[in-house]
Amino acid sequence: MPAALLYAQSDEAAIRAVVQKYVDARESMDAHAIEALFTNDADQLVSTGEWRKGRGELVRGTMASSQSSGGKRTITVVSVRLVAPDVAIVDGRYEITGMAGGGMRAMWSSLVLTHKSDGWRITAIRNMLPAAPTPSK
Repeated sequence: MPAALLYAQSDEAAIRAVVQKYVDARESMDAHAIEALFTNDADQLVSTGEWRKGRGELVRGTMASSQSSGGKRTITVVSVRLVAPDVAIVDGRYEITGMAGGGMRAMWSSLVLTHKSDGWRITAIRNMLPAAPTPSK
Protein backbone atom coordinates (compact mmCIF):
# COMPACT_ATOMS: atom_id res chain seq x y z
CA MET A 1 0.00 0.00 0.00
CA PRO A 2 1.41 3.47 -0.85
CA ALA A 3 2.81 5.43 2.13
CA ALA A 4 0.50 8.39 1.42
CA LEU A 5 -2.55 6.12 1.67
CA LEU A 6 -1.32 4.66 4.97
CA TYR A 7 -0.77 8.18 6.28
CA ALA A 8 -4.31 9.20 5.31
CA GLN A 9 -5.82 6.06 6.91
CA SER A 10 -4.01 6.61 10.20
CA ASP A 11 -4.98 10.28 10.16
CA GLU A 12 -8.60 9.39 9.46
CA ALA A 13 -8.67 7.04 12.45
CA ALA A 14 -7.11 9.73 14.68
CA ILE A 15 -9.56 12.36 13.39
CA ARG A 16 -12.56 10.09 14.00
CA ALA A 17 -11.22 9.45 17.52
CA VAL A 18 -11.10 13.21 18.23
CA VAL A 19 -14.75 13.58 17.14
CA GLN A 20 -15.74 10.68 19.40
CA LYS A 21 -13.77 12.17 22.31
CA TYR A 22 -15.68 15.43 21.77
CA VAL A 23 -19.03 13.62 21.97
CA ASP A 24 -17.88 11.63 25.02
CA ALA A 25 -16.64 14.77 26.79
CA ARG A 26 -19.97 16.49 26.19
CA GLU A 27 -21.85 13.47 27.48
CA SER A 28 -19.77 13.41 30.66
CA MET A 29 -19.95 17.22 31.00
CA ASP A 30 -16.14 17.36 31.23
CA ALA A 31 -15.11 20.94 30.46
CA HIS A 32 -11.38 20.16 30.72
CA ALA A 33 -11.66 17.28 28.24
CA ILE A 34 -13.62 19.49 25.82
CA GLU A 35 -11.06 22.28 26.14
CA ALA A 36 -8.17 19.90 25.36
CA LEU A 37 -9.73 18.96 22.01
CA PHE A 38 -9.80 22.52 20.60
CA THR A 39 -7.25 25.00 19.30
CA ASN A 40 -6.96 28.32 21.18
CA ASP A 41 -8.67 30.21 18.35
CA ALA A 42 -11.43 27.65 17.75
CA ASP A 43 -14.94 28.80 17.00
CA GLN A 44 -18.38 27.25 16.76
CA LEU A 45 -21.44 28.48 14.90
CA VAL A 46 -24.47 26.69 16.33
CA SER A 47 -27.88 26.13 14.79
CA THR A 48 -29.44 28.97 16.84
CA GLY A 49 -27.06 31.44 15.19
CA GLU A 50 -24.86 31.91 18.26
CA TRP A 51 -21.21 32.20 17.23
CA ARG A 52 -18.82 31.13 19.97
CA LYS A 53 -15.35 32.55 19.31
CA GLY A 54 -12.26 31.36 21.16
CA ARG A 55 -11.78 28.17 23.13
CA GLY A 56 -12.99 29.64 26.43
CA GLU A 57 -16.26 30.94 24.98
CA LEU A 58 -16.75 27.71 23.07
CA VAL A 59 -16.32 25.56 26.19
CA ARG A 60 -18.65 27.78 28.28
CA GLY A 61 -21.31 27.75 25.56
CA THR A 62 -21.00 24.02 25.00
CA MET A 63 -21.39 23.27 28.69
CA ALA A 64 -24.38 25.62 29.05
CA SER A 65 -26.05 24.13 25.98
CA SER A 66 -25.58 20.55 27.16
CA GLN A 67 -26.88 21.44 30.62
CA SER A 68 -29.99 23.28 29.40
CA SER A 69 -31.09 20.87 26.67
CA GLY A 70 -30.05 17.61 28.29
CA GLY A 71 -30.28 14.51 26.15
CA LYS A 72 -27.75 12.22 24.54
CA ARG A 73 -25.62 13.56 21.70
CA THR A 74 -24.19 11.55 18.84
CA ILE A 75 -22.22 12.52 15.77
CA THR A 76 -22.21 9.84 13.10
CA VAL A 77 -19.25 10.65 10.88
CA VAL A 78 -20.23 10.42 7.22
CA SER A 79 -17.01 11.67 5.65
CA VAL A 80 -13.48 12.71 6.51
CA ARG A 81 -11.58 14.65 3.87
CA LEU A 82 -7.97 15.71 4.17
CA VAL A 83 -7.75 19.02 2.31
CA ALA A 84 -4.05 19.36 3.20
CA PRO A 85 -1.69 17.12 5.17
CA ASP A 86 -2.56 19.08 8.33
CA VAL A 87 -6.20 20.11 7.68
CA ALA A 88 -9.29 17.92 7.62
CA ILE A 89 -13.02 18.47 7.21
CA VAL A 90 -15.39 16.07 8.95
CA ASP A 91 -19.09 15.92 8.11
CA GLY A 92 -21.57 14.02 10.23
CA ARG A 93 -25.13 13.57 11.32
CA TYR A 94 -25.54 15.24 14.71
CA GLU A 95 -28.47 14.07 16.83
CA ILE A 96 -29.68 14.89 20.30
CA THR A 97 -32.22 12.43 21.72
CA GLY A 98 -34.05 12.46 25.06
CA MET A 99 -33.91 16.24 25.40
CA ALA A 100 -35.39 18.03 28.41
CA GLY A 101 -39.13 18.15 27.82
CA GLY A 102 -38.89 15.22 25.41
CA GLY A 103 -38.08 15.24 21.75
CA MET A 104 -34.99 15.16 19.64
CA ARG A 105 -33.03 17.27 17.18
CA ALA A 106 -31.51 16.01 13.95
CA MET A 107 -28.83 18.28 12.53
CA TRP A 108 -25.73 18.25 10.40
CA SER A 109 -22.29 19.10 11.76
CA SER A 110 -19.10 20.02 9.94
CA LEU A 111 -15.83 20.15 11.88
CA VAL A 112 -12.48 21.48 10.72
CA LEU A 113 -9.44 19.93 12.39
CA THR A 114 -5.79 20.91 12.18
CA HIS A 115 -2.73 18.85 12.97
CA LYS A 116 0.10 20.27 15.07
CA SER A 117 2.90 18.68 17.07
CA ASP A 118 0.40 17.65 19.78
CA GLY A 119 -1.94 15.89 17.33
CA TRP A 120 -5.28 16.66 15.73
CA ARG A 121 -7.41 19.43 17.30
CA ILE A 122 -10.78 20.91 16.37
CA THR A 123 -10.51 24.48 15.11
CA ALA A 124 -14.09 25.05 13.90
CA ILE A 125 -17.55 23.52 14.15
CA ARG A 126 -20.61 24.46 12.10
CA ASN A 127 -23.94 22.96 13.18
CA MET A 128 -26.84 23.23 10.78
CA LEU A 129 -30.51 22.35 10.81
CA PRO A 130 -31.60 20.66 7.59
CA ALA A 131 -33.81 22.85 5.43
CA ALA A 132 -36.59 21.68 3.18
CA PRO A 133 -35.52 21.42 -0.45
CA THR A 134 -36.34 24.41 -2.62
CA PRO A 135 -39.17 23.52 -5.01
CA SER A 136 -38.03 23.26 -8.61
CA LYS A 137 -39.64 25.62 -11.08
